[in-house]
Amino acid sequence: MEKITVHKFGGASVKDATSVRNVGQLVSTLPGKKIIIVSAIGKTTNALEKIIDLRWNNLPVESELNEIFALHESISNELSLEQNLWKNHFSELQATLSKEKSNLYDEAYDEIIGFGELLSTQIISEHFNQIQIENTWIDSALFVKTDYRYRDARIDWEASQQAYFKIPDFQTLIVQGFIGSTPTNQRTSLGREGSDFSAAIAAFLSNAISVTIWKDVPGLLNGDPKCFTPTHLLEEISFREAVELAYYGASVIHPRTVKPLQNKNIPLYIKSFLHPEGKGTTIHEKESNDRSVSSYILKQNQTLISIATKDFSFVVEDNLTEIFSAFSHLGIHVHMMENSALNFSACVACSEEKIKALIDQLPKFQIRYNTNLAILTIRHPNKMVVDQLLQHKEILMEQRNRSTSRYVVRGKWILPEPVKV
Repeated sequence: MEKITVHKFGGASVKDATSVRNVGQLVSTLPGKKIIIVSAIGKTTNALEKIIDLRWNNLPVESELNEIFALHESISNELSLEQNLWKNHFSELQATLSKEKSNLYDEAYDEIIGFGELLSTQIISEHFNQIQIENTWIDSALFVKTDYRYRDARIDWEASQQAYFKIPDFQTLIVQGFIGSTPTNQRTSLGREGSDFSAAIAAFLSNAISVTIWKDVPGLLNGDPKCFTPTHLLEEISFREAVELAYYGASVIHPRTVKPLQNKNIPLYIKSFLHPEGKGTTIHEKESNDRSVSSYILKQNQTLISIATKDFSFVVEDNLTEIFSAFSHLGIHVHMMENSALNFSACVACSEEKIKALIDQLPKFQIRYNTNLAILTIRHPNKMVVDQLLQHKEILMEQRNRSTSRYVVRGKWILPEPVKV
């Protein structure tokens, strides 16, 4: 059986006609059978989210719809596409918007949001036909089967595998990122980093030999260039290191993307669609190079919440259960936390309105908070660099282990911060 490779192209890689041509040229150089995952063009998803909100509030959406149509028609015309099959999906979008919407916002959201990927992949497919790349276009919802958790659906792996086996043989398969469907064929979306996750799903189901995510950067860097300078390419890291970096807030790969690849030991490559000849980053099982380069992650606009009992009793399991229940109910995600006998502290990123709601939900606790803070995380730290980055900063919370140092700090950051080793 011929081996399959999976390739994912994000919105930046198909933002205009020139970009679509570049994807076609790149794919034409890829050998063997392949699955191509494509995101929505440019800012189409943002435009659809605006349409969803307008529709939810019973406001007109014609202006935003016209903008989406004009963007795709402009690209289609510049590519001299003849069939314009994407217009069928646009008509389906219009028909969906004219129907009565669900009473549940998340379900109404997923009914619409995937049309960006349907439009983009149809344009890609037709352009591939135009340049003699034999391809098969299908709707991802046919084989990515999920539960009913709209906007953050969970994969039914057994049902998805059975559905994938029904796909006709192909040389190049073009499918959408981000979307799936319930057992009753209602559309769902896969949540944050859903398109990368879609690539991992396709690789898992097809027993692919590799996944490549094509970006506008040379690969994974050891820091955000907007925050630190200079940065260095992470040429090779393990699945475990990728998950750790993602957990601490690096713009790497979502842990959900890594897990199915790790389960079948499928290597993941991050490469530049602008310079495909570059080495890029390899993510695989081997951990031998994880400590070779320090990585820096800065999360700004953080709030440190301190919670204590009013009667000076210990903060123990019962108290923590009540506290975390309130956090979960309000959708407050904890980025860093610390517990002492009389106090629980958590660093979060949320509005003051949510903090005030938290105070209302926990009346038996005394709650104080500090805003405008940052979390600095350093993987495999170098003491000289740590001292340098923390210079003139007030440390409010600190956590360290053998591989990671984390600091909640107050102070001014002049970005990008120089890193001198």
